[in-house]
Amino acid sequence: MANPHAQEPWSARFDWGPVGAETLAGASDLVAVVDVLSFTTALTVAVDRGIEVFPFRWRDERAERFAQDRDAVLAVGRSAARPGRISLSAGTIRAAGPVRRLVLPSPNGSTIAQDVAATGTTLIGVSLRNATAAAEWTRNRLAAVRGASVSVIAAGERWPDGSLRPAVEDLWGAGAYLAALDAQGFGSFSPEAFSAAAAHRAVAGDLPARLRASASGRELVDGGFADDVEIAAEVDASIAVPLLREESFTAA
Repeated sequence: MANPHAQEPWSARFDWGPVGAETLAGASDLVAVVDVLSFTTALTVAVDRGIEVFPFRWRDERAERFAQDRDAVLAVGRSAARPGRISLSAGTIRAAGPVRRLVLPSPNGSTIAQDVAATGTTLIGVSLRNATAAAEWTRNRLAAVRGASVSVIAAGERWPDGSLRPAVEDLWGAGAYLAALDAQGFGSFSPEAFSAAAAHRAVAGDLPARLRASASGRELVDGGFADDVEIAAEVDASIAVPLLREESFTAA
C-alpha cells in the first residue's frame, strides 16, 4: 500500500523536520527547506552577496577541517561570535567584509539540507525574504515536468530534550511560498500544504509584528539578536533563490 504520509498524488506537499523531509524527498521533484529563524534567512542574505554557502551539521567536529579544505569561512553559533566574526546571525553575514565561501552549520535547516542532498533531490532554500521569487523559479523550473511535485519542509526548532518544536515562523515561511505557488496556478495542494498557505494568508498583513511576537522571535530579541528578526521579516526583499548544487548553495 502507498504511504499516506507521502501526500501523493498532490502536486504541492508540506511537512515538518528531518523525518518529514525523509518521507517526502524521495517522491518529489523538488524540495524547499524553510528555516526562517535563521538558516534560510542567513542563506538568502549570503547568496544576495554572491557568497557560496556550504550547509553542515550542527556541532560536528569535522566542520573546521571541512571549511579549511574548501578555503571557506566557518560560521559559528550566535553566542560564540566575537566582533567581526560571522555566525548564524544574518546581520553578521550582511556586515562582513569580502567572503567567497561560507560553511554555515545549523541544528535544523542546514542539517535537513544535507539529508535531502543525499537523496539526490533538487533542493532550494526558502525564507520570507525570497518566497515569491522562489515560487516563480519553481514554476519555471518544473513547467515541462509532467505531474511535477514540490515538497515544502518547515525545519522547526528543538525542545531541550531534542524533540521537534513546530515553529510558527517556519509555518508562515512555508505558507508564503505555497501561497505564491497557488497564485501562479501550480497544481493541486495536499491538505497539509493548503493549511500552511492558509496560515500565511491569515497573518500576511501584519507579518513583521507577528514574527517579533512569536516565541522564536521573542527568544532572539531577548537574547540581543533583534536584528535577526528584522532581517527575517524583510518580506520578498530578495530575488535570490539558493539552489544546492552538489555540496553548496549558489544562486539559481
